[in-house]
Amino acid sequence: MTDYIYGNTPCFLGGKKVQIGTNEVNDRDVLIYGVPWEGAVTWGDYTGAELGPKSIRLNSARYSGYLPELGGIDVLSHYQLGDLGDVDIVPHDVPDTMNRIESFAGKVWDTGKFPVAFGGDHGITFPIVSALGKKIDGKVGIIHLDAHYDNMNDYQGEMYARSTPFKRLYEDENVRSESIVHMGIHGPRNKPETGKFAAEAGATTITSREIRYVNDIQAMADKAYEIASEGTEAVYLSICSDVLDFAFNPGGPVDGNGLTSFELVELVHAFAKKGIIGMDLVEIYPIQDPNDFSSHLASTIILYALAGNILNDKEK
Repeated sequence: MTDYIYGNTPCFLGGKKVQIGTNEVNDRDVLIYGVPWEGAVTWGDYTGAELGPKSIRLNSARYSGYLPELGGIDVLSHYQLGDLGDVDIVPHDVPDTMNRIESFAGKVWDTGKFPVAFGGDHGITFPIVSALGKKIDGKVGIIHLDAHYDNMNDYQGEMYARSTPFKRLYEDENVRSESIVHMGIHGPRNKPETGKFAAEAGATTITSREIRYVNDIQAMADKAYEIASEGTEAVYLSICSDVLDFAFNPGGPVDGNGLTSFELVELVHAFAKKGIIGMDLVEIYPIQDPNDFSSHLASTIILYALAGNILNDKEK
């Protein structure tokens, strides 16, 4: 029997609907939650990321956990998924919403389960990682897959816009800025000062061109993970859909010269095999994508991550 989060929206990949703080979470291995938040819009009317969690869940109903290209692994025979529904955001109140996301994420981190958050815009990453940093004994490292640095100080005075979360994370005492890897960066929608901000914080930049020319995705993943894990207790993975070329991401921001879907899922799988504590996937815009291609791809991205986690578990 299918569990529904709301209306006709099923739990992600056929998972069970569970509530944080109850015993029903105990028999789940992976916890899914949505953050249907879109704050300050930074380009024209390109909006609708708050619809991402619903669209991703709806389209996940088409898929099993079986990945023949990864040795025939069936993710859902290894892991039980629990879907927590969505964070209760307040559209007109940014500070309150950030507090609500951090509080919710903190309770998720307390479970010790592997969390996957669906945005929403990239502003959600700061409160999620901030909550993590307060729960562990050590620093957090981050692998950030994105076309853009998202490290501006503010957007028209807004400190928690989609273009600012990594500036806030540079400032977080529980995050090791030198262990932040901005990966897949490309394109002139970055501002000249953003690369400078990253360098000043001690963060590492790996561009889409570097990934393409290395001819060895595993070696590039090893390099990024080594940086993110140095001096840290945990590595978190944050993915913005626009790290992909728009040919592979019609439901994301308009950015060319990005990664292929193959390159992205291979990197995600490689990072998870090495060990990540949790992840988010943000900035899918269903209203820009009538065929929901990007929302469909989300299921594959998460399954590749979970398949990597399974292999990591076996090595422990």
